[in-house]
Amino acid sequence: MPLAVLLVGLTGSGKTTVAKALADHGYIRLSVDEEVHRLHGRYGVDYPEHTYFERERPVVEATRERFIKEIEAGHDVVLDHGLWRRSERDAWRQAASEAGGHPLVVYLPADREELLRRLTERNQREDANALTVTPEALDDFFDRFDPPTDDEEVIVHIGDLNALVNKLSAARQG
Repeated sequence: MPLAVLLVGLTGSGKTTVAKALADHGYIRLSVDEEVHRLHGRYGVDYPEHTYFERERPVVEATRERFIKEIEAGHDVVLDHGLWRRSERDAWRQAASEAGGHPLVVYLPADREELLRRLTERNQREDANALTVTPEALDDFFDRFDPPTDDEEVIVHIGDLNALVNKLSAARQG
């Protein structure tokens, strides 16, 4: 049964780093941010910030379709998308299960100070995975974030990639 890894964390928590590492272990990596960037350019530079969600919506739907097809084909998938709301995670979990996959939530917790440090560095970049985030926006993100709960089959990732790969392998075994 293919694994469907659902990365959960706020902007700057390390989702893309983990997703790229899992891709090196054979997972199909699906990134909403990179696809929005490919189609529309840089957030706040090539298009107004307030139009992001209308640009993101069709990308999320196309990503969901590919996510399902990859799982149906028997491929392990990692979703590089924040999944801040419980309802979003539930919908992706259901899609993975219906496609024949085993969904797992991997939560990347990070406190505000650490996220601000990371985002200060990241805000200097201009790539698809470097949406500019202000401290005020980060506070808004925290307000809108539903941390995963124990009933979501959660693996908490705090930086040890080998431990994460081992936990994913163990989950595959049952």
